[in-house]
Amino acid sequence: MKYILSTTLLFTALSLNAQSTSLKEIWKSKDQLAVPESVVYIPQKQQMYVSLIDGAANKKDTKGGIAILNRDGSTKNLTWITGLNAPKGMAIYSGKLYVADLDVVHEIDTATAKITATIRVPEAVFLNDIAIDRLGIIYVSDTRTNKIHRIINNKSEIYLENVTAANGLKFINNELHVLSGTKLLKFNKHKVATQIAEDLEASGDGLEPDGRGNFIVTCWEGIIYHIKKDGSKQKLLDVRGKMNTADIGYDPKNKMLYVPTFNANSVIAYKMEF
Repeated sequence: MKYILSTTLLFTALSLNAQSTSLKEIWKSKDQLAVPESVVYIPQKQQMYVSLIDGAANKKDTKGGIAILNRDGSTKNLTWITGLNAPKGMAIYSGKLYVADLDVVHEIDTATAKITATIRVPEAVFLNDIAIDRLGIIYVSDTRTNKIHRIINNKSEIYLENVTAANGLKFINNELHVLSGTKLLKFNKHKVATQIAEDLEASGDGLEPDGRGNFIVTCWEGIIYHIKKDGSKQKLLDVRGKMNTADIGYDPKNKMLYVPTFNANSVIAYKMEF
């Protein structure tokens, strides 16, 4: 009897530990944001860049831009960059912010708020997310054509093809991690793919490492997962039908997750509780 009780308690403890990650909402942005799609958090400045589509996600209408929010969700500058089309994923490298915008990637000098280059990506249709490796080489996904492009010295080339619904990108341990439809993949330097996880309930969008060797993943339809490096996953949030969960930003030091809600026109900050 004691053995059975001890075994039951051990099983319960292990089960609770496996499901110990949760999200606690801390704030919601104070001003309306015009279709926010992506967040990049800058710890040195205690602020975040937010891409605003402000219109259709696939139209060249010059309505899009980049806003800046403070760490507490207050607005620093709603019109920091204007005149873009449908800006989505962003990444920062050496003082420059790189933004995917349908068929181009913009390079923005963060010190001057000036667009210093606009790099055309031939045959691109729906550029979506950006990752930059340690050498400053830019990778950008095209969800509609199932391709990942690479930009070196402002010149674009196809890097990977047949990556189904390629979206969220992130370099982790010098390997390119990709959300491909309902799967999380990683590619080594030889372009060989390894599957980390599968069977997401919707197509993946945002991807961030959690600082512990695991991953935080969103599906645009309104789901947030915590995915372990062994491929097991826990659903942290399911708000389908209420709001979207697009391309997240993450502050691993403070365990803060910043979620752009797209059609709900806000950014919401959650504390990751492990």
